[in-house]
Amino acid sequence: MADSIKYEKAAGIKIPRRPPGRPVSHRPEKSELQRLYIKEGRSIRDTASQLKCSKDLIARALKEYGITARANTRPSQLNRYGRRALKAGIQKQGIRGTARKIGVSEATLRHYLKPKQRRKETQ
Repeated sequence: MADSIKYEKAAGIKIPRRPPGRPVSHRPEKSELQRLYIKEGRSIRDTASQLKCSKDLIARALKEYGITARANTRPSQLNRYGRRALKAGIQKQGIRGTARKIGVSEATLRHYLKPKQRRKETQ
């Protein structure tokens, strides 16, 4: 194979080459991204598979269009309950029972109920 390339160059045959850098791919339109990512609530990966392109291309396009990407985390389930309701549940069912009922670990529940410490401002 390498010999044929050598001979083609010697014969003056021009071999087509791809340009250096990133491969050129179609950039999705802003309206498509807004529909799939924002209105339908799809993930970057789902949006990329729907548009038949890479997830990196979708992430770059979101940034270029000024669309803020969602965080990759889900909101805490503990925000649905008030601190007083959680403490009352612990009084009745204990920390293990309350944590099971809510669907979180005991450590998570303890951490959530721990008093928040204020930072001391340095002067």
